[in-house]
Amino acid sequence: MTLLLSSFSVYIVKMIKMIISYIKQLAAAAGISLGTGIFCGILMILLIVQTVRLHKKNTGIRADAIKRSRSVIGGQVAEQVAPFLPGFPCKPADARFIGKPVDFVAFPGLSEGDNVSEVLLIEVKTGKSALSGREREVRRAVAEGRVRYVEYRADSN
Repeated sequence: MTLLLSSFSVYIVKMIKMIISYIKQLAAAAGISLGTGIFCGILMILLIVQTVRLHKKNTGIRADAIKRSRSVIGGQVAEQVAPFLPGFPCKPADARFIGKPVDFVAFPGLSEGDNVSEVLLIEVKTGKSALSGREREVRRAVAEGRVRYVEYRADSN
């Protein structure tokens, strides 16, 4: 890190020397005072320094965004393949992917032509991810028995 910083500092010093030399040449060619040229040069140097700072900051932001994006994509893949993984609470053919606010609704026994033994709301999580507020609300509604079956007839309205 120190070596990188040292070579970076040397690079900045060389750049500033080149800018000052360039300002002197421009001032002489344009017929402006050296003070005005130096003022413009200082503004140019500040612009370069700010650009370098923004580049360093954005590099860290991009790395963090890529890391979070990979986690999200990994979670989405896990959601799609979860019914085929060991330990899934029912057969894959009995599960229907919904996505939000729960990942699956499952009807164990449905695919075999048997009676549906229960209805499951399944949320797939990976890593350290936790339930969202909406997911906790759904879990609470089920735990409190606030679940019902509704038949809606679209042609009766």
